[in-house]
Amino acid sequence: MSSSEQTGYRAYASEDVVTGEGVAVELPVAGTLVRAASGLIDVVVTVVLLIAIGFGVGWLVANASTAVATALGLVATVAVLVGFPTAIETLTRGRTLGKLALGLRTVRDDGGPITVRHALTRALVGVVELWTPPFLGVPALVSSVVSARSKRLGDYAAGTYVVTQRSRMRLLPPPEMPPPLAAWAGAADVAALPAGLTVAVRQFLARSGSLTPASREPMARELLTDVLRFVAPAPPAGFHPEYVLSAVIAERRRRDTERLAREDALRRRVVGADPLA
Repeated sequence: MSSSEQTGYRAYASEDVVTGEGVAVELPVAGTLVRAASGLIDVVVTVVLLIAIGFGVGWLVANASTAVATALGLVATVAVLVGFPTAIETLTRGRTLGKLALGLRTVRDDGGPITVRHALTRALVGVVELWTPPFLGVPALVSSVVSARSKRLGDYAAGTYVVTQRSRMRLLPPPEMPPPLAAWAGAADVAALPAGLTVAVRQFLARSGSLTPASREPMARELLTDVLRFVAPAPPAGFHPEYVLSAVIAERRRRDTERLAREDALRRRVVGADPLA
């Protein structure tokens, strides 16, 4: 087994989003250039707001002392640089004017919508990496270039990244249940697999055809050894490891789908439909 192939199948789980069904969702990450264009729009909007508020504060404190003028100016600057982006991203669930124009959205690392905590953290770090004179966006640009998800420093601090909504998300095709193993899988005790292991098996089954025989067989047996710790009784003898892996994942997906449907039906009966869904 080549080290690059083995590393690829062990490392990808930290980059994928896993749904409740154990499905690896490859969200379309926004690239550095489109993020820079979006950020430029937001910078222009922010500068216009700063200028407008500056004139307003100047008019209000025309006859006031220097200390009062300085205090009001500082409050106005913080409101524009921190309060405004925090409020916008919180209310729109991850969108600013620049992101709205280019079809982008900020999401959590697990793919869910951000909250005020995420938006505030991004805004606070953004003041340093985007607006502080020694930096002026350079750390954000460098971080975005070297990050696999084009994250700026504020994204790392908040646990977020930016996706594009003008590309379709890609779902790995679910494995099918091998008919000879359907009875065994249906009667077996199949515990919930760890998310990373589930994604590992899904990725392997989807890409096994592109692996070399020297890598494919040992990898299948290694994954099966990990999976069988969560399954009882053991599968019937004589079946290829990939068949057993397909059976376990297909059965686990069927059970998770039924469980999620029951939970959704119960939630709708108790609290009604989510008006923001």
